[in-house]
Amino acid sequence: MATSLKGRVQAWSIAVRPKTLTAAVAPVAVGAGLAIHDGVFVALPAVAALVGALLIQIGTNLGNDYYDFVRGGDDENRVGPTRVTQAGIIAPEEVRRAMFIALSFAMLVGVYLVVVAGWPIFLIGMASVICAVAYTGGPLPLAYHGLGDIFVFLFFGLIAVAGTYYVQALSWSPDALLAGAGLGALSTAILVMNNLRDLRTDKRAGKRTLAVRIGVAGTRAEL
Repeated sequence: MATSLKGRVQAWSIAVRPKTLTAAVAPVAVGAGLAIHDGVFVALPAVAALVGALLIQIGTNLGNDYYDFVRGGDDENRVGPTRVTQAGIIAPEEVRRAMFIALSFAMLVGVYLVVVAGWPIFLIGMASVICAVAYTGGPLPLAYHGLGDIFVFLFFGLIAVAGTYYVQALSWSPDALLAGAGLGALSTAILVMNNLRDLRTDKRAGKRTLAVRIGVAGTRAEL
């Protein structure tokens, strides 16, 4: 376990997986860019959407770290980036607590966005927080039942871009949906490559990702 201040800062920087945060930033940037193009850009809701997206991404990352460990999805044979729970760098309960803190702050940001943009953003926000936990946690973890690809396509593509546009324009844009579909496909492709890499270890751990279900050839075709 990391004990020094410097060690704990480094440990938490590993846990939040900063390299993945571009997946949260990109769709918000696209949604804001479309709003600028259409003359409906409003700075504060756009910034709030960015902060909320980053907090949800961090919460999802921490949840993956924790739940994959307790479910046995991460063990000494895993490949890829270090997972702090599996590696014994941070205690599991600390990671779990940090996940809920990040998602709680995301909901606080969401309250402001709901005041600005109404019930559609309430529905999007609640679905985002629930799925952030349910991606690897809960009674039906999405990633363990081949549903992770759909989650990523929707929440890191369609919903993120269209939602960012909506909190500024207070209307839906076909262009935002089209751009969101393209960005969602790119984010899903990253997930597919990771799942292809982890196919054997996921299969041994009982993690039935879509890659495990359709095999190497099917996953390459999906990619």
